[in-house]
Amino acid sequence: MKKVWIDAGHGGKDPGAVANGLKEKDIVLSVALEIKKRLETNYDGVQVLLSRSTDVFLELKERTNLANKAGADILVSIHGNAGGGSGGFETFRYIKASATSAALQNVLHSAIMDTLNKVAVGVIDRGQKADNLHMVRESKMPAVLTENLFLDVATDAAKLKKDVVIQAIIDGHVIGIAKYLGLKKKEEGNQVNRENKVAVFVNGKKVADGVLDNGTTYTPARAVAEALGATVVYDAVRKKVNITK
Repeated sequence: MKKVWIDAGHGGKDPGAVANGLKEKDIVLSVALEIKKRLETNYDGVQVLLSRSTDVFLELKERTNLANKAGADILVSIHGNAGGGSGGFETFRYIKASATSAALQNVLHSAIMDTLNKVAVGVIDRGQKADNLHMVRESKMPAVLTENLFLDVATDAAKLKKDVVIQAIIDGHVIGIAKYLGLKKKEEGNQVNRENKVAVFVNGKKVADGVLDNGTTYTPARAVAEALGATVVYDAVRKKVNITK
């Protein structure tokens, strides 16, 4: 069983970056919660542990102590950025990082940039960097800190307000972590009972599979809504889905 430690930066009395109607602590928490859900739902042999699952404050030392005590195989600390002029995406490892941390950074950085470039135009790649940051310095396992666009740069903030960009950030983290750890996707039959699976079509085109449970068919909201030209915004903190046309 691989243990993944996901650290949602800031929280509680520490909002992190605040600009353009966005709060860093809220964005990174929703991203962290969804990364945990997707990794554990879609991959075998992985357990995802969180520094925080609610809006609470933890000191940096508390975060790394918890991760080290848990014996996590890797640590990924998730942040939003500020003060970067033209904005963009970047990742950090420790300045004296091991080769394994550098390898994790390379895989994760590439995966996130790939998913972002598929849904957003003009995402600046600020590169893979090294710094003396607590979360990557005090972690006893390969560790990387991701800075997912700039809240105080108008073009980046506009992107962060789009659900498709948040989903790309989540997917990039999941893909990168799974690739680095060599995780195997669960067989479809392990995720959805084959006997209860229902094919879902919109205007004659298959979009996804649903599940039949006690006479009620449950369909994936995002797949159906987007096929109808609607936008889906999922709030992982409040467990709420908002569909707008």
